[in-house]
Amino acid sequence: MQAFLEYLKRYIDLTPEEETAVAAKLKHRSYLKGQYLVQSGDVCRYQSFVVSGKVRTFYLDANGNEHIVLFGIENWWAADLGSFISQTPADFDVQCLENTEVIQFSHADTEELYKAVPKMERFFRLIIQNAYVTAQKRIVRNYSLSALDRYVLFCEDYPEISQRVPQYMIASYLGITKEFLSSIRSQIAKKSSSPTNPVTKPKKK
Repeated sequence: MQAFLEYLKRYIDLTPEEETAVAAKLKHRSYLKGQYLVQSGDVCRYQSFVVSGKVRTFYLDANGNEHIVLFGIENWWAADLGSFISQTPADFDVQCLENTEVIQFSHADTEELYKAVPKMERFFRLIIQNAYVTAQKRIVRNYSLSALDRYVLFCEDYPEISQRVPQYMIASYLGITKEFLSSIRSQIAKKSSSPTNPVTKPKKK
């Protein structure tokens, strides 16, 4: 609870009374590795703030292939946002990659908080805006950068995630095969060990 209130302070200032009102709507839940916060086809009932652990958001195509669109670790949010907002069936699965603790807001409680503590509406608006900007940047990178450059930037932007998730999942996130990612990593290792041909970081977009 205290960790979440500290997180809120990055965006908004709450009075003690407002903190109490927010705390009354929080649900603390624990999930085991492999359990789902959201499953495609179900309505996403909660926005989940990751207190500890690690999750992935992905979808399955018609051939049963997984495509990871997002990872989440401590102080990140996890949900099928479109499903949560519209209360319609989810397109994505959100699965725990290790034992995970979350703080959750239900859709109904979120709407009530907007009325009881208007600052929370600003808070969630900022969170959604940040998520949108991140998604837009990823789209631009997917179209404009090579797989090698995307991998380098991924490791630079999310160093902790790059160390905590399996390489085949990073490959899925980047939209390449695990074999191709292995080749990229070998290429980077060779360049890094060569004083005459170091790795050049791509420009961020």
